[in-house]
This record gives sequence, C-alpha cells and structure tokens, in this order.
Amino acid sequence: MNPLIDQMTPFIVMDVLERAKELERNGINVIHLEVGEPDFDMPNQVSSAIVNATQNGFSHYTHSLGDMRLRQTIADLYKKEYNVSISPDRIVVTSGSSPAILMALMLLCKPGDEVIISNPAYPCYRNFALACNAVAVSVDLKAENAFRLDIAEIKKVITPRTQAIFVNSPMNPTGTLIDKEQMLQLAKLDIPVISDEIYHGLVYGSKAHSMLEFTDNSFVINGFSKRFAMTGLRLGYLIAPEKYMRKLQILQQNLFICAPSTAQIGGIAAITTAGNEVEKMRNTYNERRIYMLRRLQDMGFVIHSEPQGAFYIFCDARRFTSDSYRFAFDVLEKAHVGITPGIDFGSNGEGFIRFSYANSLENIKIGLDRLETYLVNLGI
Repeated sequence: MNPLIDQMTPFIVMDVLERAKELERNGINVIHLEVGEPDFDMPNQVSSAIVNATQNGFSHYTHSLGDMRLRQTIADLYKKEYNVSISPDRIVVTSGSSPAILMALMLLCKPGDEVIISNPAYPCYRNFALACNAVAVSVDLKAENAFRLDIAEIKKVITPRTQAIFVNSPMNPTGTLIDKEQMLQLAKLDIPVISDEIYHGLVYGSKAHSMLEFTDNSFVINGFSKRFAMTGLRLGYLIAPEKYMRKLQILQQNLFICAPSTAQIGGIAAITTAGNEVEKMRNTYNERRIYMLRRLQDMGFVIHSEPQGAFYIFCDARRFTSDSYRFAFDVLEKAHVGITPGIDFGSNGEGFIRFSYANSLENIKIGLDRLETYLVNLGI
C-alpha cells in the first residue's frame, strides 16, 4: 500500500455526517448544521436544460477541456463580474472542483516541493498536496486578527521549494474575504496562486474579488455546486495560465476524459438564466446568517470574524470545550445536532466549531434550541 495514504487525515465533517445518518436510520431526528451543501434544489431552468439535453441525445463525450459553449459562457461571466478578459481556451471544465485542485497541484509540484496553505483551511487541501508528494506548509490565521491572511507571515515561509500559495475567498470555514490590497500583495510575490473561489456569488454586503483581476500567474478554481446548488452534478472548472493548458489537457484526457456532458448543458443554463434564483438563495442564506449569529452569541459562543460569504459561522467554543472533536460528537449523540469540530480545519481550529446555515431557518431554530438546552445542562 502507498504509505502516503496512511498520512492522510479523515475528513471529519463526513465522519459526523455518516454517524448522523446512522442515528437517522435508527429513527432519531438529527438537525444538520455540519455539512456545506445547499439545501435548495437546482434551479428549474437547469433541470429543464438537462432533461432536454438527455432527451436529445447529448450524452456523449465532449471536448476534454469542456463544451466550448460552456467555456465561452464562463469567460463571459468573468468579464461581466470582474471585468477580466479570459480566453475560453484557458478554461478546463472538470467533474467538480476537486479534480481542478488535484490537476493544478500535479502540474506545479514534484516530490518534496512545498505548497503554502493557511491554518485553519479547508481540510482536503493538505491531502491533495500529500497525494501529489508535496509538502503542505502552514501559515497561521489568528482569531485575534479576525482570521485575516497575513502576507508578512506568508513571506516568512517562502523557500526555493515553494511552488504555490493556496487561498480561499470567501473562506471555508470562516466566511472571510481576501481584500484587494491582500490580493495585490499576493500577486507581487511572483509565486503561482491557487485561488479557490467556489463560494463566489454567496457574499453579503461586500464584493468578492477574483485573483485574475490582479495576476495571470494564478489558477482559479470555481464551480456550480455552491452558488447554483448543483452539488450532485459534479461540475467545476479551472482557469489557468495559457502556457499550462496543453499539460492540463493531457492530464484531463488521461485521468477524467471530460466532465459530464449533460451537466455542462446545465452549467450554461445556470449562468445564463438562473440569476434571479441565485439571488433569492443568497438573500435566504443572509437571513439565516443574521439569525444564527445572534443566537450563537447569546449562547456564549465568541465570533471573532463575522462571515462575509459562503454559509458558515466559525465560533470560538473554548468557553465550553478544549476538545472540539469530542464536543461535536457529544452534541450529536445527546442533542442530535450535527456540527463540525474546528480541529477538522487544522490545529488553529481547535476549540472552535463550524456551523453551517445551509439548512432551513425552521430547522436552524430547532437545532439551536437543542444546542442551547445541551449547553445549559453542561452547567458552564
């Protein structure tokens, strides 16, 4: 067996979810505040486009880089939203954003190379780096600094082996945004930036910037799962510098062939026709966000950074626990509420809990009522 597999860490939120599903199979009602999956169905225009594509025989391989109509539509989106001109030939459509992350790291890294990743961060980044025989180098994000990226700290860990800097804005788990000045500073480092922008479109009261506004030396990851509630369709994309596209095409041809053809037709419909539905979802998320922020603070959780995007709140739970893993599973077993332990996101997440508001306001209220009762019973 490949020894790298033994070094990979579990995706703990999935362990929580899978235990919650076991409880549900035993007849226990669980409120899910752990998973980062929209509770909405995909927009009707998307499902109609997919059904029509299926009925008309659009079920064959596409170009390995993706249907040109979808790539052009994505390029048009970036021009409209960020005023960035992108050739569709710089876009590879992928089966979700995960293959895009994997291919970017495979392209950039040889064994022993380093990738700078924040701590906390989306937990799978480190395991993707490990799968590519690269070393994940941590840069601490501090609660007292509202989990903001610190460019000075990044500079301290850059070495001749640094091949990429991973950023995520809006960020999972904190919901924070990287601002224009920070992106400008990242661009000046002259190191490829892998920018995960999967939560763009789900931003509240601010504007999300794409790394492509500041440098072409970037690999932008995005997709349709979060913004358009299309998780099961497995549709994402990678925008890369032109000089790397042939290599990425070879990787795509060999590893994945192409993204699902009917999902790609759904992607065109999502971008071109589902804007109103996306705005309704975003407004609903914001309503839930505001409610959950107030309730959690009233319970005694500390929120160092109010989320500006995505659908998560990262709470300081150190008043209640120093072991977020044990705490999360105890809440699940006793209060029947699924939550994500902060340790899932790195050592700087210990003592924190991530709550997802990708659930109905009614369920959120029930879940927080249960959690409040649990905390009262702790007697803290």
